[in-house]
Amino acid sequence: MTDSIIREQIAYYDEWFHRLGRYDRGEEINGLWFNEVAVVKKALYQLGTVENILELACGTGIWTQELLKIGKKITALDASQEVIEINRAKVGDANVYYRQVDLFSWEPDVEYDLVFFSFWLSHVPPKLLDSFLEKVYRSVRAGGQVFIIDSRFDPISTAKDHVLENDSNIQITRKLNDCNVNNIVATNNR
Repeated sequence: MTDSIIREQIAYYDEWFHRLGRYDRGEEINGLWFNEVAVVKKALYQLGTVENILELACGTGIWTQELLKIGKKITALDASQEVIEINRAKVGDANVYYRQVDLFSWEPDVEYDLVFFSFWLSHVPPKLLDSFLEKVYRSVRAGGQVFIIDSRFDPISTAKDHVLENDSNIQITRKLNDCNVNNIVATNNR
């Protein structure tokens, strides 16, 4: 991926999560979003202290920061070195270890107490879903846990100027903040 595409994706996801710009749906709807985020955070914190966490598709650190509140050691994986560097600068904790990997070719070499990923599962193509979930299974130790967050297929979960397509399509269009429209693989794994 080119640096400009990566930067645009970073802006897209951060603005989407924080409900900024095109994703700002007003106080009431944004409030619903942030209330749901609070419920998810509470569920995460209720896991208690976790020795060894694996975060897949760590992104810019939004959830890495939350994982640090419960985790002693976090291994954060992402495909983009630029995104990893943003995460590292934002989080700034020596207990987070980063690796740049392609999650579709990555093979787990350690078992973790908790495997976590957010807003990633919907990007796993159906033909790779079984093998990806098998990798998740192999990376969590016996008695460990898997914590998955993903968004609902709902018009208010996307930008005001973006129309959701048929949720059975594997390839959808995504309009970025610079108004460029790209085709992406996105799976609605409800």
